[in-house]
Amino acid sequence: MLQFFRNIFKTKLGLVLTFALLALIALAFATADVANTGTFGGVGGDERVAVVGDTRITTLELSRAASQALERAQRQEPTLSMPAFIARGGLDQVLNDVINRAAIAQYARRHGFRAGDNLINSEIQKIGAFRGADGNFSAEVYRSAIAAQGLTDRMVRDDLRNGLLAQLMLEPASIGVGYPAAAAGRYAALFKERRIGGIGFLPATAYAPAGEPSAAALQQFYARERARFIRPERRQIRYALFGPEAVAGRIAPTPAQIAARYQRDAAQFAARETRSFTQLIAPTEAAAKAIANRVAGGASLAAAAAGTGLQPAPLAAIDRAALAAQSSPAVAAAYFGAAQGAVTTPARGPLGWYVARVDQVTRKAGQTLAQATPAITATLTNENRARALADLSAEVEQQLSDGGTLAEVAATLRLDPQTTGPVIASGQGYDGAPPVPAELVPALATAFQMEEAAPQVAQLPGSERFLIFEVVQITPSAAAPLAEIRGDVAAAWRQAQGAQAARAAADRVLARLRAGTPLAAALAAENRALPAPDAVNVSREELAARRERVPPPLALFFSMAQGTAKPLAAPRDGGWFVVDLDRIELGAVTANDPLAQQARRELAGAFAAELTQQAVAAMRKEVGVEINRAAVAAVRKQLLGGA
Repeated sequence: MLQFFRNIFKTKLGLVLTFALLALIALAFATADVANTGTFGGVGGDERVAVVGDTRITTLELSRAASQALERAQRQEPTLSMPAFIARGGLDQVLNDVINRAAIAQYARRHGFRAGDNLINSEIQKIGAFRGADGNFSAEVYRSAIAAQGLTDRMVRDDLRNGLLAQLMLEPASIGVGYPAAAAGRYAALFKERRIGGIGFLPATAYAPAGEPSAAALQQFYARERARFIRPERRQIRYALFGPEAVAGRIAPTPAQIAARYQRDAAQFAARETRSFTQLIAPTEAAAKAIANRVAGGASLAAAAAGTGLQPAPLAAIDRAALAAQSSPAVAAAYFGAAQGAVTTPARGPLGWYVARVDQVTRKAGQTLAQATPAITATLTNENRARALADLSAEVEQQLSDGGTLAEVAATLRLDPQTTGPVIASGQGYDGAPPVPAELVPALATAFQMEEAAPQVAQLPGSERFLIFEVVQITPSAAAPLAEIRGDVAAAWRQAQGAQAARAAADRVLARLRAGTPLAAALAAENRALPAPDAVNVSREELAARRERVPPPLALFFSMAQGTAKPLAAPRDGGWFVVDLDRIELGAVTANDPLAQQARRELAGAFAAELTQQAVAAMRKEVGVEINRAAVAAVRKQLLGGA
């Protein structure tokens, strides 16, 4: 039978059947790929979101990069959620950054640039997070650190390699970039210019409709502005605390333990003598004896050493054993054999011949067991408490690892578990709930990363108290259902309608201004309760002196041409500004004005950044970039929690 098929495939008919079979197999693969419902966001985790030259960027890579970007953003804004991050364009920026890095690396390799393994190894060893307790690079710390971030060694190395190639390719584009002094001087003069005009405001509330929106209009507005109503992720945390009180009955030391500690530290409780010296080290015994004789005759040690090139030095309080270890037993015997104020007999040490004056003798009487018992008891009690708490925390961890619940552990330790209300990642209470208590703050970051059914134990920083905690309820970040926030959505709809009407009113005001009507009169013609316009007479220098963020209307005021008027939307559908610039009074700076030099540096930096962006754009164009929008949409949907 097999031979029959072999013979068939050798004929012309067999070739036709072969190609038909291959086409059928290809079709099967294609339909399987389209019908696949068990993959990442509707496409496989290795599905491409972009192809840069011959490099594929997968959905998994984009998803991981977006998650890491969100984590970085949350360090500055802890309550930021993935839906809000995506709504403000975060995913698009991440995709652009990933493509740029791949394009730069691809371009570099095409033109013969390389970042070898030795260079990558050097860069890894420079990273402080990968150093061990001895301050040197630790392979074990490195593996643990990258595993904690969900990374592999290859991923880290590829990212470092691409970063180094980007540095090699882009730094030359911005090195040595300058800016003409004359042009910089003109730019600096703008800092001195003064602008005169006015700013009017048409609030949305003055034009908002008073009635309620229809159900259809409200639903349409909610669907269009859904991102405005995203709620942060909320969690409820159950916790219990235990500390020294949980081990109070098993930490008192016994008389036998006290006696054993007294015997172990006998040297500590024995009589002890320490001495302070001013010493001098001579190269020969004869020189040391000559100095000692001069001191014995009444000269000071410094005077006796004058002319020899030797310099006396102080030696702080030290006992005989320590001195013998530091120098030699002979030196220790000589130093501790002399009376206070006397000069010691020269003795041989590792650096020469030692001679010293005994400055002070301090004697400490020994302690009997009874005398030492209070101090030993306190020391052993602290040690026993720390050991008992460590043992107890290990027992609790083991009980939880074996499937025990927080409630069971609390019952065993006779603790009273507490449960927070819904809180957000910053620790603030949600919807009127109180904030998390202070003892729970150190565990908050972990609590917002753990799953619901995984209690954990942690020691509170700088404390002997331990915290057992678990997450009992997670409410994901999502837009609130319309039914729950109908009043808020209706208010937002009225605000948006008022903003649209205010835009039309702003156009009417602008038309009056172009006809020569003053700003105050142009606003008054609206016959609405509008605020009076603000007169503006300010220079850029005065604005900078305020050291505060420039409001958008003023920023527009300083970017317009003289004799013009422009509209500007207020944030969050608040209404519309009408910015009217009547006159510009030019400023002037001299060539050696520090302001001109500063402007030249800033413009050179901006010019260098522009050149870098142009270089990246050119590299992308040469290697070629194709983006799979369907795969990007699938990643977006998956990150937003879609099926």
